[in-house]
Amino acid sequence: MKLKEIEKWPSSPSGLSMNSGSPRRSLSFLRERRATVSISDPEEKANGFARQHGPKPSEVYGFVGSITTVIATVIYLVWAYTPEPWLHSVGITYYPNKYWALAIPAFAMVSVVLGMVFYLGLNFMVTPPPTSYYTMFVADTNGCSTTHL
Repeated sequence: MKLKEIEKWPSSPSGLSMNSGSPRRSLSFLRERRATVSISDPEEKANGFARQHGPKPSEVYGFVGSITTVIATVIYLVWAYTPEPWLHSVGITYYPNKYWALAIPAFAMVSVVLGMVFYLGLNFMVTPPPTSYYTMFVADTNGCSTTHL
């Protein structure tokens, strides 16, 4: 066979010619082609297409949420600690009463503490007394009792 006839043969399924005149060279092309690994995100597979660039939506929502939290905290602190005449001089006249600057955080803290006390109380209510049979033995799913110490 002549070299021109060999070049006409498709040497790969994709139709790309890998003829270089040496078998070693063509094997190196095959290794390079085989070595490419594509790792895709499950979120991209679910959408049906692969995104090439840009942040993920969860990253964007996290960033926007953190910026919103910082801005809300600054607005709250300005409202809580700035005297009313200063707010009026700037032109801010519509805002909640300063009473709520202390009442809302106090209400939240008391609610959390009462929730913890309520949860602890429920646990004490469902715990069997130390003299109970169930403190030492627990019924198994097969009906056999096992030691639970």
